[in-house]
This record gives sequence, structure tokens and C-alpha cells, in this order.
Amino acid sequence: MRRRLAGELIKACLTVLVLAQTAGAEPSARLVGVYRWFGDEPGDADLFGGFSAIEVTEDGGGFTALTDHSDLFSGRFLRENGVITGIERGLLRHLTDDTGARLDHEYWDSEGLAVAPDGRIFVSFEGFHRVWDYTDPARTGILPRPAQFNTLIANSSLEALAVDARGWLYTLPERSGRLTRPYPVYRYRNGNWDVPFHIRRDAAFLPVGADIGPDGRFYLLERAFNGYAFSNRVRRFSLSETELVEECVILQTEPAQYDNLEGLSVWRDETGAIRLTMIADDNFNWFQQTQIVEYTIAE
Repeated sequence: MRRRLAGELIKACLTVLVLAQTAGAEPSARLVGVYRWFGDEPGDADLFGGFSAIEVTEDGGGFTALTDHSDLFSGRFLRENGVITGIERGLLRHLTDDTGARLDHEYWDSEGLAVAPDGRIFVSFEGFHRVWDYTDPARTGILPRPAQFNTLIANSSLEALAVDARGWLYTLPERSGRLTRPYPVYRYRNGNWDVPFHIRRDAAFLPVGADIGPDGRFYLLERAFNGYAFSNRVRRFSLSETELVEECVILQTEPAQYDNLEGLSVWRDETGAIRLTMIADDNFNWFQQTQIVEYTIAE
């Protein structure tokens, strides 16, 4: 009897230990593939490059990518066993102002892209700090600008843009003004902006992309530059109306492992796994690459 009780006790203790280890385990990211996009379609030579944002469709097949020069490229991924092997280019769209004219150079610098569940398209800019609605190709919707946007740092503002299932927008600046100052997260809902929460800043990493995953969590792509090479990380948060909690780093790359990853899209693949699709900004330089990098998250 004593032996049986002792055995049962040991078994119960082992079960508790396994459950505790599982509960405390951090999610990790597993590389799916890296695809280098050359943009060999007619007319690409003058327009292709500088990709700062990407949005992938729910099935992982289609995408829309945004360049720093206010051009939207759309297309479809060709995949084998879930890995990108090619791209079929679709439409090319030049962003316009509220008069329908193509944006002038001084109003370029489009950085963030968010596509709402109902198809609405939003773009954030860091030249003249703003977010515009490009849902209607014939008419640009100008969202109001809060006074706080006037205090943002030139060429370091609204790179990251995300939209949730309710159509609420979230954006934050690339730089906060001080190494120890958290980033304000601006939220747009019901025609108004507010700042419901802040995100801790780690000096080396700067926010460049964001998305709300199909799991309802907030994903933040950050970039660091050491003077010769880029590295990236992705932080994930649970999102509510009043706070971002349960922060964890699910991916951190080594310097020079990839090029300048700036855009992030989060979706669920056919296996049910959360997938991260990221795109690199080559800054229209011949010595950089337009890469599309994909990871899946293992919980």
C-alpha cells in the first residue's frame, strides 16, 4: 500500500512539474523561408524597392506592399509546401492627395499600411506626420491630426500601423525622444485619437511595423542598426481597451541575418499556426535586398 501511494505521489508531482514547465514556456519562432524579390515586371525599374509595409490576405496567398515613395504593389505568392517560391505581380497604385493628384515628393515617405477586415486601407506617413484613408481609389480620406503629432521627430515618426477587428487604428512613433521614454501608442476610433497605453523602449530597437494577429494580439516589429548591419525582433502583447500586457519577445535576429526588415503581417496558415510575414526595405540601394521572410510561432 505504501509503495503504491508513494508511486502515485511521485506521478502526481511529475505531472505538476510538467504542467508548470509548459505554462511558463515562452513562444518561439521557426523559420519557414526567405525569398528575394527582384521586381522584374515592366516599369519596375523606376518604382520597385523601398518597401516599408506589407499586408497578407487571410489565406496567405495575396498581398499588398507599400513603398516609401507612396506606391502600392499587389500580387500573389507562389508557394510549395508553404514556402514562397515566386511572386505574381498584380496591380500597381500610386497614392494621391484629397484632390486626386499623385503625391508630391515632399508628401511621400509612406511607412505604415493597415487593411481592415471590411477592406478599408489606411496608410501612415512620417514626413508630414499623418494617417490617411485610401479605401476609395478616387478619393483620399484625410483623418484628423491630433496636436501630439506636431511634436513627433522628423523622419522618425509613424512607421508602424495596425488595425483591429473593430476597425480601430493603432500607431506609434519610431523614436520617443529619449532612450528611457516609453513609446505612446495612438489609437483612432469613432473619429478621435487617444493614447490608451505606452510601450517600453529598449534603446537599441526602434518600432518599424505592427499588426493585430488573428489571435487578437498586438505584434510589434522592431529594428536595430549597429553601424553596418540590421537586426530585428518581434514583441507580442495581449491587447485590451486599456492596456497591453503579457509582453514576450518571440523573435530576435542576429546582425546581418536579414536586410532591413520594416513591414510585418500576421496571419494563420493552413496548419493553424500563426505566421509572421516580413518585408525588407532596400532604400532603393543596389547593395541592399528586397527580402520576404516568414516565420511560424510555436507555442
